[in-house]
Amino acid sequence: MRVGFIGLGIMGASMASNVQKGGHELVVHDLRAEAATPHLAAGAVWARTPREVAEASDVVLTSLPGPPEVEMVALGDSGLLAGLSAGKAYVDLSTNSPTVVRRIHATFVQRGIPMLDAPVSGGPRGARTRKLAIWVGGDAAVFQRVKPVLDAMGDQVRRVGDIGAGSVAKLVHNMTTYCVQTALAEVFTLGVKAGVEPIELWEAVRYGATGRQRTFDRLADAFLRGTYDPPNFALRLAHKDVSLAVALGREHKVPMRVANMVLEEMTEALNRGWADRDSRSPMLLQEERAGVQVRADESAIAKVLEDDPPAS
Repeated sequence: MRVGFIGLGIMGASMASNVQKGGHELVVHDLRAEAATPHLAAGAVWARTPREVAEASDVVLTSLPGPPEVEMVALGDSGLLAGLSAGKAYVDLSTNSPTVVRRIHATFVQRGIPMLDAPVSGGPRGARTRKLAIWVGGDAAVFQRVKPVLDAMGDQVRRVGDIGAGSVAKLVHNMTTYCVQTALAEVFTLGVKAGVEPIELWEAVRYGATGRQRTFDRLADAFLRGTYDPPNFALRLAHKDVSLAVALGREHKVPMRVANMVLEEMTEALNRGWADRDSRSPMLLQEERAGVQVRADESAIAKVLEDDPPAS
């Protein structure tokens, strides 16, 4: 397949190289012409504008900093829309706004050109080694048509829903990362200031119940199933534990913003009469506030866990 690739930055350069290694012809463009040097040496063709990339390619991939750049490349003067024709496809690999993705898609569809959003996760090392998760939103038939190109870049390529779904999945993933790192910074500064050596603390908690479990696997325990009775660990006991941690923070003058928010959630849940429900039952409060019920079929949960890929 003749593949156009726009955006040869830290991630894009490696992904484009892997497309070439996968046996696809490559047409490239970047604001910095020198970024394309290794790709041209390997046989790629240079295009002066996104429009030229589109005219010369069967499918065009973009890996760009964010929504403004994607909109400019897709819809601007000499952009992709001006060069793509029916039968071709556009795939955006950028971390993008689902709203922007859907707006671009609506414009492209009017011209008979399909678009997929396919943000990636794995960082520069994953881009180099092809250890990337690629989360795709868009038409299933189009996804199957371009999947060989995506498989050349990532080892975990998955369609997660209609257009925009890939971008939603990426934002959920990344927001989890930053929420967790904020919580970890808080609790580890508490532990160290309370007198435990950092390496000893880290080594110890890695083998606790939370340390042994993948972050997102915790959703399968209660939240996705909607089952909080009988309790695995009672809320009243968890409330006591968090109260002790917050008190320790006060004693050592460690700000505990995240912990205090958790304690407030648990206190509200206690006031709902949930003391003897599972410690995860406060998650129901967020469902209530968001106006959505998160549930998955038991057999579907089991299949995901069974098909779990090995950690890399």
